[in-house]
Amino acid sequence: MSTRRKFLQNSAISSTALLFGKELFSHENVFESVKEQPVVISTWAPNIKANAEAWKILSTGGRALDAVHMGVQVPEADPEDQSVGYGGLPDRDGRVTLDACIMDENGNCGSVMCLEHIIHPISVARLVMEKTPHIILVGEGALRFALANGFKKENLLTPDSEKAWKEWLKTSKYDPMITPGGLMEKNKQQVIPGQLNNHDTIGMVAMDAKGDLSGACTTSGLAYKMHGRVGDSPVIGAGLFVDNEIGAATSTGVGEEVIRIVGSHLVVELMRQGHKPEAACKAAVERIIKKNPEKAKTLQVGFIALNKKGEFGAYSLQKEFTMAVRNTKEEKVYTVKSVF
Repeated sequence: MSTRRKFLQNSAISSTALLFGKELFSHENVFESVKEQPVVISTWAPNIKANAEAWKILSTGGRALDAVHMGVQVPEADPEDQSVGYGGLPDRDGRVTLDACIMDENGNCGSVMCLEHIIHPISVARLVMEKTPHIILVGEGALRFALANGFKKENLLTPDSEKAWKEWLKTSKYDPMITPGGLMEKNKQQVIPGQLNNHDTIGMVAMDAKGDLSGACTTSGLAYKMHGRVGDSPVIGAGLFVDNEIGAATSTGVGEEVIRIVGSHLVVELMRQGHKPEAACKAAVERIIKKNPEKAKTLQVGFIALNKKGEFGAYSLQKEFTMAVRNTKEEKVYTVKSVF
């Protein structure tokens, strides 16, 4: 494994700090209620770069849907990010399969699952939403659709990811529910703070100047997963959900556990009942624990949420989960509270 999270986090944050001349990290336990439009939030500190791309659209009066679409394309195209898009770690057969979904303020949504050879699955997901009567396309069908709409077939397996996969083949130990630190510790490699080791995602939700909400989620899924495995990221209601009357939420972590509770939909429904975003995320995490208390101690899941007032929050099972925020008042990375 590369030290890509540490490198990206340090470089992105230091450069942005120099540009804006202010501290980006906050370790406060209470998230600010900004009540200003627009705003964009995303999972993980390195995705402050993705927020910056989204902000170019939001700050000029653009639509939230376009902002999240362009924002998540940043990690999708980054070969140093081994958990999303180009450079993503492959499945156990050495094939890079990508999942993504997108949802707008009107409840329209599109998703692709197990898509190969296309750098930007989020763009294909949007086309599924806008050009077909369907919501989900998978595998070969999703690839054919992408190629028919002008996308080019490319090799997504970078030399670094191929090297990591071949190293894994020496033992071929299939342990998709690895706890923080587990995989890298076993391989005697550096543990990167804030990384979910062999799985990660970018989830992003935004509100534009009109007060409309949209969200996007994209990932290469569990490293060395069984071919065909799909997690929560492209599942509407699990990895992402948007209700323009209430708010939006997205998740990161072990997708199987998020799917079990239909996590992002749950967070939005809890906000509908009056919970603030952080409290709603915490309640969803606690629901995972309630399902299986002992198992929950050995895995990571995190939720982030944004409500119609522009208030944001997050919560996770384990420590070191972070959330990147950009609005008219701040560009900051928050360290998220956790149960364990």
